[in-house]
Parts: sequence; C-alpha cells; structure tokens
Amino acid sequence: MKLAIITGSTRMGRKSEVIARWVHDIASKRGDADYEVVDIADFDLPHFDEALPPAAGQYGKAHTAAWAAKIGTFDGYVFVTPEYNHAPSGVLKNAIDFLYAEWNDKAAGFVGYGASGGTRAVEHLRMIMANLKIADVRAQVGLSLFTDFTDMTAFTPAPHQEEAVNAMLDEVVSWSGALKTLRDSSPDRAAA
Repeated sequence: MKLAIITGSTRMGRKSEVIARWVHDIASKRGDADYEVVDIADFDLPHFDEALPPAAGQYGKAHTAAWAAKIGTFDGYVFVTPEYNHAPSGVLKNAIDFLYAEWNDKAAGFVGYGASGGTRAVEHLRMIMANLKIADVRAQVGLSLFTDFTDMTAFTPAPHQEEAVNAMLDEVVSWSGALKTLRDSSPDRAAA
C-alpha cells in the first residue's frame, strides 16, 4: 500500500512542509505502507485552467497530467492543512480540484494546524472529500500554533501528538486497504 502525505501550503514561511516531514518520520517507523511526502509546490499548478471539468478525465495541460500521474499512484492520503480564515488554503483546494477519478475510492486523514488546531479547515476538507468519493477517517491531528510551536514559528510538537498521528494513520491504512476492491473494479479508475 502506498500513501501520500500532501503539503497544504506553498506560501513563504509555510509550516506544512516541516509538519509533513514529521508525519513521514513517524509513518516510516510503522512498516504497514510506503509513505511519500508530496509537495504541491513542486507541481506549479496555476489556478484551474483546464477546458473540461476534471470528471471528464481529459487533461490538456502538462502540469495537470503530471499531478494526475502522481496522485493516481496512491491508495490513500494524509492532507497537512493550514487553517486560513476558517478554511484550508486556496492552493490546496485548487490542487484537489484539478482531479477527480485519481482521488476516487481511497481514504484520507488530516493533520490540521493553526490557532485552533486547523479543525475548521479539516471540516471543509471533509465535505470536499465526500464529493470526490474519498472516505475520510475520524481520527485527526490538530496542531496548535500556541502549544505545538515555539513563538508560533518553530515546530515543537507536544509528545501526545505522535500518538494522534499513529491513530489517524491506523485508520487511513485500514480504510485504504478496505477500499482496494472498489479501486480495482471501478470503471472511473479504468478511465483515469
């Protein structure tokens, strides 16, 4: 099984990359899946610019094809999301919106961060996941800028957060495995 840990920000001074690497370090000790950090900044996605909706599965731009090729290889996802104005970042929403079938019949977990642990951003993402036929798991990680960062800048997670990451990954791995039959037989996946 192969799981992506997706960064949710591209802005200067972002925290999502260091958090994603921390999640990856924890996940790599588990031995239950192959984990990979996928940095959306590496894909240079503009605002959605395809002529057809993603559900059509006909991508005309090289950046979309590269993003689809990467995302389609995974069985599940962990989204590392900041909370900006009570929602996930625009670049994360945009990156998600570029694709459709590549997301289907997979599982997702969330690591939120912000003043309130990113909980409102995660709630927005849960609604988005439902439309993409992604099973989002209940366990989530909420990192506070006040208690999991020193001076709101240096990432210093509280010791209990590692347990929260493992609980979330337990569910993502279980659900990703359970959905394999759907992925293998889905006509949408065959078209992707």
